[in-house]
Amino acid sequence: MFQNFSVAINRRHFITGFGVGWVGSYLSVVIAACSSQASGNWQTIGTLDELKKKGQLLDKNSPLGPVMVVDASKTNLVAVNPTCTHAGCTVEWKGNAKKFQCPCHGAEYGIDGKVQRGPATEALRIYAAKIEGNSVLVK
Repeated sequence: MFQNFSVAINRRHFITGFGVGWVGSYLSVVIAACSSQASGNWQTIGTLDELKKKGQLLDKNSPLGPVMVVDASKTNLVAVNPTCTHAGCTVEWKGNAKKFQCPCHGAEYGIDGKVQRGPATEALRIYAAKIEGNSVLVK
């Protein structure tokens, strides 16, 4: 008799734990979706004021992964994953030369993300970017 009672308690604990875990995981998704600074699939990376001041925005922890947005020509936003495809270093934007350059091994990428100079052989991932109000958004 006591053995069955302990099994019932264990089931109860299991079901309660499962229910609480399910609700907790569901709530975290709902909260993240509601608190996201996204407009549709667009993610806010920073403000237009920050972009003008710094010449670039870098968000290593965006939901898309690392993102760098540069103002390539005062009217053309370019957004890339700034992770060098050769060794994983974070590329730097060279505004005067209009290219991304890896500080680790010298790989260079054009404004379109394509490799201009090795040792990298694969292009940087490109994202769509836009300005909405004072927000810089990437998708």
